[in-house]
Amino acid sequence: MGTSVTISTGTDDDAEQILKLQYLCYQPEAALYDDYGIEPLTQTLDALRAELADGCVVVARLGREVVGSVRGTVDADGTASIAKLIVHPRLQRHGLGGRLLAAVEKELAQQRSARRYRLFTGHRSEADLRLYREHGYAPVGTEQLTRRLTLVTLEKELATAQ
Repeated sequence: MGTSVTISTGTDDDAEQILKLQYLCYQPEAALYDDYGIEPLTQTLDALRAELADGCVVVARLGREVVGSVRGTVDADGTASIAKLIVHPRLQRHGLGGRLLAAVEKELAQQRSARRYRLFTGHRSEADLRLYREHGYAPVGTEQLTRRLTLVTLEKELATAQ
């Protein structure tokens, strides 16, 4: 490809590329749970823009193309909620998800005073669970949303951040 993947803060100008990538990346997840009505597949551009304006977004770029993204917010008690970590399928399994996760954790701690991190994934999403555990996250709870889907919530304290 000739160009290195760079990690940087995302902006509203990235919204359309993020939404298209999100739609692509969540197809396998929807198939895994047989639910194509999941929020990442139904989110509108306006809703995404509002999310980006309220939170922190980190993107991975290959040239001008957004090939990865992750978002986060921090609540009043310092808990950062990390969501929608996505990497283009052609770039998965090369460490980019971990780089994005580390970048958003750093940004949330430095710019928004995060003291702990929380995220969730589906119970069958083994690659996601493995990635999060490798980065210091531990399961703290589960919630059965439907007959087919149980969400696993994972957390880690800032002191264990990489």
